[in-house]
Amino acid sequence: MTSSSLFLDALHERRSRYDLEKRSPIPDTRIQQIIREAILHVPSAYNSQSTRIVLLLEEEHDKLWEITKTVLKAIVPDGAYPITEKKLNGFKAAYGTILFFDDRDVVQSMQKKFPNFADKFPSWATESNAMHQYAIWVALQLEGLGCNLQHYNPLINAKVQSTWGLPDSWELKAQMVLGTATASAKTKTFLPVEDRFTTFGTGYEPT
Repeated sequence: MTSSSLFLDALHERRSRYDLEKRSPIPDTRIQQIIREAILHVPSAYNSQSTRIVLLLEEEHDKLWEITKTVLKAIVPDGAYPITEKKLNGFKAAYGTILFFDDRDVVQSMQKKFPNFADKFPSWATESNAMHQYAIWVALQLEGLGCNLQHYNPLINAKVQSTWGLPDSWELKAQMVLGTATASAKTKTFLPVEDRFTTFGTGYEPT
């Protein structure tokens, strides 16, 4: 099997998993190592390195989802809140949460340094952040952890920053919930590849 086949197999295995419990098949140090490797090696435009990450475990993970419940309870209609609370309790029941941020100070400094591309750097930062999320997700999947990605930002941004003393320039972009999956992944459906991919100017076949 070629190296790319191994990589593609890993992509096939990555799925959104919501049936997570508060266990991990790997030590916390391994989760930290995976995140560090992603921070070091996932690319960013002009090597701006604008992504910031926080790992929440144990009571800190629980605290995040209690914060989220408090914030949403204040804005979700009473009749709908029990459904929301059940969903949030499901995230709290998992092992941990990874918070992904863009550092606005970095983005602004790159805009000043390269004014011709100033309007591009916010979207480039978002693209790099998404690549960090995906790299970490695939790596955790290979280690036996299930994950799902949530976006309760910007509703919880201010409370997250004040609770964990994070810089004001860190803008929360996503919350990745992780834990040991307790059920099989659901069947995934696909639109036709032919409608989403095409090639021009190729006929090469290696001899």
